Amino acid sequence: MYKNGIKRCLDFTLSLCGVIVLSPILVVLAVLVRVKLGSPILFKQERPGKDERIFTLCKFRTMTDKRDAEGNLLPDVERLTKFGKFLRATSLDELPELFNILKGDMSMIGPRPLLVSYLPYYTERERLRHSVRPGLTGLAQVSGRNFLDWDRRFQKDVEYVEHLTFGMDLKVLWMTVQTVLGHTDEVAEDTNAAEGNFAEIRKKRLEETGSLEA
Repeated sequence: MYKNGIKRCLDFTLSLCGVIVLSPILVVLAVLVRVKLGSPILFKQERPGKDERIFTLCKFRTMTDKRDAEGNLLPDVERLTKFGKFLRATSLDELPELFNILKGDMSMIGPRPLLVSYLPYYTERERLRHSVRPGLTGLAQVSGRNFLDWDRRFQKDVEYVEHLTFGMDLKVLWMTVQTVLGHTDEVAEDTNAAEGNFAEIRKKRLEETGSLEA
């Protein structure tokens, strides 16, 4: 009952309250992003949601559009400014995802939505992460996300799905608050983790062993 009904009602209520209460901060951040980083204000990217349906995730942009003499975008490290790093470190760049939650594309808590290009490289068990709405934060994020390899991160996602209850969501929410207030990097958006691009790693594993399993 919680998973299929109450959770969505709580998501809608909390995200609506969040948008209303945080609207002054959202406006200030939007202005600062426009002045410091340029236009557009929002970074939009397609991500897989529940049942692998594709939706458009929205975040505040954290990088400039600086290009070289030939018009090619400079590497990410050169386009990421101090202000952009601040947005990521404080997770303020994630606030526009509240609108994704309002629409029903996402949940307050659940596995983070990753790249569409990763879809062919999940194992059958790992695909369980897409049986629920993706979240603004999740069990993997508060369990040392940037310090876990991909296999262990997806194990945490599946663990969350298999034990999804109101108590589990409260646990993840409390751990998220502790993490953010502690100014750690565990909830920072990092789709490639420390070990590199997931799709490239799994493709290499498939070529070498004939299986996506570790």
